Amino acid sequence: MEQVIDYQCDVLIIGSGAAGLTLALHLADHANVLVLSKGPLTEGSTYYAQGGIAAVFDENDSIESHIQDTLIAGAGLCDPEAVAFTTQNAKKSLQWLIDLGVGFDRVDSADGESKFHLNQEGGHSHRRILHAADATGRAVQTTLVQQVKTHANIRVLERYNAVDLITSRHTGQNSSDRQRVYGAYIWNRAAERVETVAARFVALATGGASKVYQYTSNPDVASGDGIAMAWRAGCRVANMEFNQFHPTCLFHPNAHSFLLTEALRGEGAVLKRPDGTRFMPDFHEDAELAPRDVVARAIDYEMKRLGADCMYLDISHQPSAFIKEHFPTIHERCLSLGIDITQQAMPVVPAAHYTCGGVMTNLHAETDIPHLYAIGEVAYTGLHGANRMASNSLLECLVFAQAAAADICQRLNDVELKLELPRWDESKVTNSDEEVIIQHNWHELRLFMWDYVGIVRTTKRLERALRRIELLQQEIHEYYSNFRVSNNLLELRNLVQVAELIVHCAMQRKESRGLHYTLDYPELLSAPSPTVLTPKQS
Repeated sequence: MEQVIDYQCDVLIIGSGAAGLTLALHLADHANVLVLSKGPLTEGSTYYAQGGIAAVFDENDSIESHIQDTLIAGAGLCDPEAVAFTTQNAKKSLQWLIDLGVGFDRVDSADGESKFHLNQEGGHSHRRILHAADATGRAVQTTLVQQVKTHANIRVLERYNAVDLITSRHTGQNSSDRQRVYGAYIWNRAAERVETVAARFVALATGGASKVYQYTSNPDVASGDGIAMAWRAGCRVANMEFNQFHPTCLFHPNAHSFLLTEALRGEGAVLKRPDGTRFMPDFHEDAELAPRDVVARAIDYEMKRLGADCMYLDISHQPSAFIKEHFPTIHERCLSLGIDITQQAMPVVPAAHYTCGGVMTNLHAETDIPHLYAIGEVAYTGLHGANRMASNSLLECLVFAQAAAADICQRLNDVELKLELPRWDESKVTNSDEEVIIQHNWHELRLFMWDYVGIVRTTKRLERALRRIELLQQEIHEYYSNFRVSNNLLELRNLVQVAELIVHCAMQRKESRGLHYTLDYPELLSAPSPTVLTPKQS
């Protein structure tokens, strides 16, 4: 076998958000780390996260309360062990960020002591959200990037796509060893060629798959790459039917699905119909602070009932100075679009926001394949259950990245680095002259996923979606087999795979629970369990 390794490292981390960079920094004193970033290092869901990170810092709060709130929001499908593990390690993980220099907001108490300002968001019974104004993700990502760029043991490749994981299937090992991972094929977007990385360990930190829907709050990079690659490599996935739709994205032709943080409602913003009347008290006793799935369905219901393009989120009753201090990013962005939130209500619609399911892992973040890890939104840890509670997402990234780092460091010297890997074969492909096919399939997929596998579902809609997915898969497979790869082709290939997983999970769940609501099965099952899919072994 010809040795054609372009890069070699101890740990390859695919993804450069909070999960990936936290893992890199915790490993860097012990291992040689290579981080793959699909775009610039600052691009990704972490950077755009507004609300904050949940942890118990208030003396009147408790870890047990955080656990109970998470279990309730997860609608009976959380793994209690994962919830306890995450919440018990929350403060330590946040303290690490604080020590790195992340500037979480503080406030002076009555006795003159400076304490963290804690927000309260939907599903939380206490104020426990550390935040940096309304741009927490930006503060976290910027700090992590600064640290990563100065560490000698971390190398970053920007504008690279992961194509596929290299496992024993590629190396010709016997079937008993087929679950080992050896590295990955990566696509150099600048040079337009596929390169090979050999690694002792590989970590997927690629985020979620909300780009499978027409309307999403996520950046363009959220195309389900890690989930699709892990599935193709032989990993189980779970709970892909639970797609969280953020209730309040700004409805404006130039807003590009700009997210309006949950913290607005935590600070008193109310949802209104076009005529100015409130409606959330009609749907839930917690009104605007109800779990996200309840709020999103209520907005969707009112829009359909009234034939309205949007609903409205109003915080203008709060003092102008308060709004500008707590929500400067939102105030400035809305003002640039002609909306003064100190005087006007904000037009809002739901949009796909978070993938609660993903690649199954243990509490060390390791997947079914030895030496392959999955961290953050790409993973299914059991923390979120049927609905993620606000501000538990970045927390999961931090806690499980640190857990994975500890596990990898213990095993680092026991795992060989295999340098004889098969060459990427381009001998039978040509350059495409039909890029329009990718664009057409891309738009078709995202539209029917929104229409048929969205906030409210039926069995018939799911069946329609699956038929269209199967046709798209045939076209995409033929295209992938005959033409050289491109960014759009790689993302479309992954998105259509993730779409199939979402639909299969949704079809298996014969109830309405959390984020999965179907008109055909509106009741709850008495003994629910996670929806687990296992790939066929070839």
